[in-house]
Amino acid sequence: MGKHLEQTLQEEEEHIFTSRLPAVSVPENVTLPEFVLEGAELFADKVAIVEAFTGKEYTYGQIVRDTQRFAKALRSIGLRKGQVVVVVLPNVAEYATVALGIMTAGGVFSGANPQMLGLEIENQVKDADAKLIVTNASTYGKVKILNLPIIIVGEDRVESAIYWDDLLVAGERSGPKEAEEVVGQGDLCALPYSSGTTGMSKGVMLSHKNLVANLCSTLFSVGPDLVGKTCTLGLMPFFHIYGITGICCATLKNKGKIVAMGRFELRTFLSAMIVHEVNFAPIVPPIILALVKNPIVDEFDLGKLKLKAIMTAAAPLAPELQTAFEQKFPGVQVQEAYGLTEHSCITLTHGDPSQGHFISKKKSVGFILPNLELKFIDPDTGRSLPKNTPGEICVRSKCIMLGYYKNKEETDRTIDSEGWLHTGDVGYIDDDGDVFIVDRIKELIKYKGFQVAPAELEAILLSHPSVEDAAVVPLPDEEAGQIPVACVVMNPNAKETEEDIMNYVASNVATYKRVRVLHFVDTIHKSPSGKIMRRLIRDNMMKKLDIKSQTGEKAIPQSA
Repeated sequence: MGKHLEQTLQEEEEHIFTSRLPAVSVPENVTLPEFVLEGAELFADKVAIVEAFTGKEYTYGQIVRDTQRFAKALRSIGLRKGQVVVVVLPNVAEYATVALGIMTAGGVFSGANPQMLGLEIENQVKDADAKLIVTNASTYGKVKILNLPIIIVGEDRVESAIYWDDLLVAGERSGPKEAEEVVGQGDLCALPYSSGTTGMSKGVMLSHKNLVANLCSTLFSVGPDLVGKTCTLGLMPFFHIYGITGICCATLKNKGKIVAMGRFELRTFLSAMIVHEVNFAPIVPPIILALVKNPIVDEFDLGKLKLKAIMTAAAPLAPELQTAFEQKFPGVQVQEAYGLTEHSCITLTHGDPSQGHFISKKKSVGFILPNLELKFIDPDTGRSLPKNTPGEICVRSKCIMLGYYKNKEETDRTIDSEGWLHTGDVGYIDDDGDVFIVDRIKELIKYKGFQVAPAELEAILLSHPSVEDAAVVPLPDEEAGQIPVACVVMNPNAKETEEDIMNYVASNVATYKRVRVLHFVDTIHKSPSGKIMRRLIRDNMMKKLDIKSQTGEKAIPQSA
């Protein structure tokens, strides 16, 4: 009986799921830039990236040349293997070359949102131990006080900076160094910042191997007939791992064209889609909503669109919104993907039917990508669960980050001893191998696809002398997906209004992190151990504001 029980328990622990597609090969001893730019000489005259607003463009030949020139220049000014370069740029035509050049030099690319305040950029620069900053003239004022060399991309000139064009010329003239450091697949190449499953923003250490492996898993369905024929919209921020790998690197690997957009404006967006004949557009639900409901769309001849597919990945897509989009744009495939900074893409809803691949069900985030393992565990016991049983999603593959930079405690909390990355998301897999997300253990708020950590906003609120306690929770919003909403306990002698406290937070964070609704309360609901009971607070706020569901049925009246 004891042996039978032991065998039963062992079987219960082996609910591990893999892709229904065959494994794909991952090349070894190849860096990310080498992998992405392989074969570029055959497309030397083809446009690789173009700016939607200015028309500035670079061919594949120029991308390869400038990547090498920039790498040489960086080494000549002292950048060493493993050192971090923080890039604070919007989506410009040079972005991919900047990132790939840093990696080719052995450096570590760390993208930062140019919308962030100077203090927020400073925190990332210091935490990453950065040695250089790459930015443009409009953002220079935020970083000039950080006492680091600054490289300026663009034609505008500022004082005491190094200029991109000058560096490229210098890189052209400089020869290889005698003791040039060899860059290997196991070396770090990227350090994006993510709030992870909980808490404050942390540096995610990604190696060349991590990103090459993920691209191999993601691009499994691209056949030879599609190489050189994809035109991808580059609107998602390139500082985000989705933007730099899922858009820039994936498109360059397949020798397509990227149409870079630094900001969203609906008329310009539609015009660029038509003029540049974009056929693949990774976007977020708020943009899909605008395409469905905004009357501006009707000003355009949608028959001129060459769009074949859109993809959403940074925030959940309501089924009703998907249906409305498909009715207005018949023939345009709606794809979804699921992933996170610590792993990149995990599931996709669509493959290439001509190669026998599948299309997942609606409301699903897709099937498991090749080379990945997934399991769904009981968060309380850690026991793996069978099909159709919701549990925390855990993933294991070559794509998993090396860890959080200088944060072993959070790393150990996120990656267990058997190499499983715990995502903090709750989901299940059905009998057909489709994965569904049903909840989040993690506390992140997704505002228009951007990550907002409640802990960061709570820390700012608590720094106000009149605030005694605070809690920040997500509430559904039709336009933004989710918005940060705060409950605040004030000092009895406080004179500030709710608007005053909201303005205080706004003065300390980037626009997308602002608290949109704030209410004074008598107490913050907490568990006996002192943990904020966010779900209870969220449910109470939804009742107070008469929010019927989390599918965007009713928008929240925003105070800011």
